[in-house]
Amino acid sequence: MAFLILIIVILVLALIIMSLYNRLVKLRNTRENAFADIDVQLKQRHDLIPQLIETVKGYMKHESETLIKVTNARAAAIAANGIGEKIAAENQLTSALSGLKVSLEAYPDLKASANFLQLQEEMADVENKLASVRRYFNSATREYNNAVETFPANIIAGMFNFRRETMFDLGEDRTKLDKAPEVKF
Repeated sequence: MAFLILIIVILVLALIIMSLYNRLVKLRNTRENAFADIDVQLKQRHDLIPQLIETVKGYMKHESETLIKVTNARAAAIAANGIGEKIAAENQLTSALSGLKVSLEAYPDLKASANFLQLQEEMADVENKLASVRRYFNSATREYNNAVETFPANIIAGMFNFRRETMFDLGEDRTKLDKAPEVKF
């Protein structure tokens, strides 16, 4: 009889362990899927930037340093591997794009260009979508981190090498980027 109770206890523990492990795997996959959504928006952003730069080049001959920073930051963002590296590269790109927006204020003719206005609208749309998928990614990351750090799942997480993951944090530019980009006509 004691042997039967021991087997039942072992089976129950095994089921609990499997359930916790499967939940952690699902949460990790949800987080990775959320980052895939971010990747789609980042690709659109990366594709728009060369068009925007080409449109701006003719107007901003003496502002080439700003354009070079944006171009280099875009190249670094495209070359980044892994979620953490991509987050850091995208933060640099966002900062470079902010510098470009400030420089554009000095060019009223450019701001009136139909091609530029269309690109600016597309960029604003991509930035809004990017903000939305970042929120979803951070929500998925928070849920995953909570599961990894709470008892009893933390025991299983430690055994199977599930670790706390980083959020897509915008760092010091967060306050500027929490609001939607402005499109002025």
